[in-house]
Amino acid sequence: MYQIRIHGRGGQGVVTAAELLAMAAFVEGAWAQAFPSFGSERTGAPVAAFCRISDEPVRTREPIAEPDCVIVQDATVSDHVDVLAGLRPGGCVLVNSAVPVALSSSARVLAVPATDLALRHIGRPVPNAALIGAFAGLTGMLRFESVETAIRTRFPGRLASGNIAAAGAAFALGRAQREETSHA
Repeated sequence: MYQIRIHGRGGQGVVTAAELLAMAAFVEGAWAQAFPSFGSERTGAPVAAFCRISDEPVRTREPIAEPDCVIVQDATVSDHVDVLAGLRPGGCVLVNSAVPVALSSSARVLAVPATDLALRHIGRPVPNAALIGAFAGLTGMLRFESVETAIRTRFPGRLASGNIAAAGAAFALGRAQREETSHA
């Protein structure tokens, strides 16, 4: 079972990101589960969401304490939450950032300018689809076509097209990082 924990702030699409991951996994024939964890449940408050992807039915329901991957939609949330807590050795971290990110971790880290991509393609600072695209590219767990199908299922018309464009640009960044790492 592969486990993903997503951190961000209310209003950034953290819960939607987990749902998109699960939907893309379903498209590929995998079993998946997505669910949120809310604190004060207000816009701007730290939020976490979780996604599990497996070849077998997912029966566990507790929050993910030992993720294989952490996606950070807002880097400032790390001032309040230990986003790397429990990250498995060799795991990956995707951070919404336009500049390289250095973490005190042995994880594979990819900075993705997800907010910039969202603003360019959607016109709104919602980084979730771009980060899902980057996840698919970096891990190779999901085909981009599955991510695209999940986005088209969740969003209508132009909103789908913009999110797909942002996810596609981020997918390319993730795939380049994966290829670079595999050749090192």
